[in-house]
This record gives sequence, structure tokens and C-alpha cells, in this order.
Amino acid sequence: MRLLPRSLLWRTFLLLAVLMLISVTAWFAIFRAYEREPRARQLAQTLVSVANLTRAALISARADSRRELLRELSDREGIHIYPAEPGDRIEPLPDRAFLLRVEELVRDQLGPTTRLTLEREGERALFLNFRIDDSEDGNYWLTLPRERIERVFPLGWLGWGVAALLLSLGGAWLIVFRITRPLKALQHAAREVGAGGTPTRLDENGPTELATVAHAFNQMSADLARIDQDRALILAGISHDLRTPLTRLRMGIEMAGDELLREGMTADVEEMDKTIGQFLDFARSEGGEAIAEVDLPALLNEIAGQYRRRGYAVDCSGSIDVPRLRLRPQAMRRAVSNLIDNALRHAGRDQPVEIALAGDDDGWTVQVRDHGPGIPPAEIERVKRPFARLESARSNAVGAGLGLAIVDRVARGHGGKLALLPRDGGGLVACIRLPLAGHPS
Repeated sequence: MRLLPRSLLWRTFLLLAVLMLISVTAWFAIFRAYEREPRARQLAQTLVSVANLTRAALISARADSRRELLRELSDREGIHIYPAEPGDRIEPLPDRAFLLRVEELVRDQLGPTTRLTLEREGERALFLNFRIDDSEDGNYWLTLPRERIERVFPLGWLGWGVAALLLSLGGAWLIVFRITRPLKALQHAAREVGAGGTPTRLDENGPTELATVAHAFNQMSADLARIDQDRALILAGISHDLRTPLTRLRMGIEMAGDELLREGMTADVEEMDKTIGQFLDFARSEGGEAIAEVDLPALLNEIAGQYRRRGYAVDCSGSIDVPRLRLRPQAMRRAVSNLIDNALRHAGRDQPVEIALAGDDDGWTVQVRDHGPGIPPAEIERVKRPFARLESARSNAVGAGLGLAIVDRVARGHGGKLALLPRDGGGLVACIRLPLAGHPS
């Protein structure tokens, strides 16, 4: 599992959130550090004042009225006075910076023998040991409620702090969202360009940096569209200017007297015409063809029937229930036909070729199986590139070497890929794998 999200939006938002939390925590620590000293001085001064006032009251009171005085201090002020005994069980003061500072300040004013504790004889309170005189009975414990040292954190402040933090996080998310939204639009537009389409113009408003990127991308998209139009015009001219003389040449060959020569020259002219067609197919933008819902099994049966009528043993086996897929029908027809032509060329025109359609959880696969020599695994990726041929095919090379490159481009244009696999018993299985939804990318 990935602990960090992949999107820029959430990564930046989480970074800002962590920085805000660290900042709030740091400010809280600074506040506590600076607030500790004034509070310690205030509490120490209170203890010293109470101890001095209690000492003065006990010293000036008559001996028979001291008990009444102690009772009145207990009832009105919550202050209890206990005689200190040598065997009193007390707990050491906790190792807290605030309490240690209070003890230090109290000792500075009441003497180094002054003691503070939070527990005496099992009773929990704030105990201050002081002397009213130097006699054995002059040592007392002054007891104050622990509420005097406990700091009550106001819940209202906590609520306002949480509200401010949430408001800051909301503002951070809005800022990051406004930055990443144009980037997401740029991502979708770039993907559409990669699939051969022409995206809508990006919004060029907003921050200068993003507006500059959007303007540059719009300019690039416009240039690519213009280049594509120029290419279409050039291809139309090539198709007309080359195929017209080929047609005249074919007509002249038909008038030749030597039948053997005529057949050879006719085959050469047909191969030249097919090579020109492959160049045009490879250069043609697949994005120009409209997407339609296609009955893929019917399309494969139709292609196989066309080859059978020309005398080739091409069989479309198997019948499965396939929903109508959103495809570019002519592009898919061209890809399957190129795979069949390759199979007939390398396996032999008298060898059978099988077309099959299979489905699984990942999508649909169009398979073209032959009984030829196959392709070595190390050469599979190379032969998908334009003009690439196997070494064994260079001596009698036929065609332009664009067949598999055209199939690979068609497969990728539909969001799939071309796979070339060895066939059991010898041969090749060429697979056009389409995604489950059947939507071109």
C-alpha cells in the first residue's frame, strides 16, 4: 500500500496541513514557555503572602484563641494548618519545571529549609512547610487546595483554535485546488493529443505561470492541427500522383505479349500499390475516424469471408456473446487485415490462418494464429517499430515493413496493446488486446 497519495492536490494539501499543525504546536509550546514564569511567580507570591500572613496571625493571637483562628482560616479561605512532625510521610515534588520553579522562588523568600509537596500522609493537596518561630512546636504545614496550581484549559479557546485550523486548512485546499485544476485540464488535453485528437482550448486566465503554460499548449495544439491538415493534403496528393501512373502502367502491362513477363510486372505493380497503401495507413491519423458501436464478431467473420472468397484458408472460429464495443471500425478492420496478410506472407499462402475472439476480466482479445516460423522473443518489441524486419526476411523483403507498426498504433489508439506470442506446436499468435469497456483512449 502507498502511504502517500499520488495526486499533486492531496500531496500539497497534506504537506500544508502538516506544516500548519507543526506551526500551531510550536506556537503552543512557545506560549507555555513564556506563560510559565509569570504564573510561577504569581503562585509563589501567593504562597509566601499566605505563609507570612498566617505566621503573623498565629504569633499575634493569644494561645487560647489560635485554634479558633485556624478553624476560621479553614472555613473562609480553605487554608488548613497542621503541626509538622518529624515522622511525617511526604512524597517528593514531581519533576515538573513549573513546580520546581515555584519551590525555588518560595525558598528565596522563606528560607532554604522551606519545602513543597503535593502529598502528605496520603492526603493530596498543595503543602507548604514553614516556621513561625525557632521552637520545636513552631514548624507547620500550610495546606492549599490543588485547584490553586491546576490550570483549567478553556474549552472555548480550544473550539476557536480548531475552527481557525479548519478554516486555514480549507483555505489551503482551495488554493491548491485552484493551482492543480488547470494542471488536470492540461493532463486530459495532453492525453487527447496523444490519442490523435484535437482538444478544446485551455483557459488562459489565472496565475501568470499557469496562463503561460496554457497558452503554449494551445499554440502547440493549433500547430499540430495545422500540420495534420497539411499532412492530409500531402497524402491526398501522393495517393493521386503515384497511383495514377501505376494505373497507366498496369494498363500498358496488360497489352504486353509475353505472358510470363506480364504476370511478373503485374505482381510488382500490385506490390507497389500495396506498399503505398501501407505508407498512407501508417501516416493517416486514426483520430479522424468517428467512433461507433461495432459488432466485433460480425466484423471478424466479414474479414475472414473476404479472404476465403479470394481463395485463402482463413477461418473465424468460436462464437461468444460480446456486447457491441465502441471502436473505430475501419481502423480495426485495417489492423486485423494486416495481421492476416503477415501470417499468409510468412507462413505461406496455402497454410491455414485462424481468427479467434476471447474475453476475460481485463477485456477482449482478437487473436490471429498462423503456422509460420514465429518471432524470436528478443525481436518482438523491435518488429513493432516502423520499417523493422527480421533478419531472415531481409533477403526476400516484401512490403514496407509497416504492418505490425500500424497494428500497434491502432491497438494503442483503442487503449489496448499488441502482443506477439509463440503458438504451441509452432507458429505465432498475434493478439490485439482491447480494454473491457471498449473505449478508445
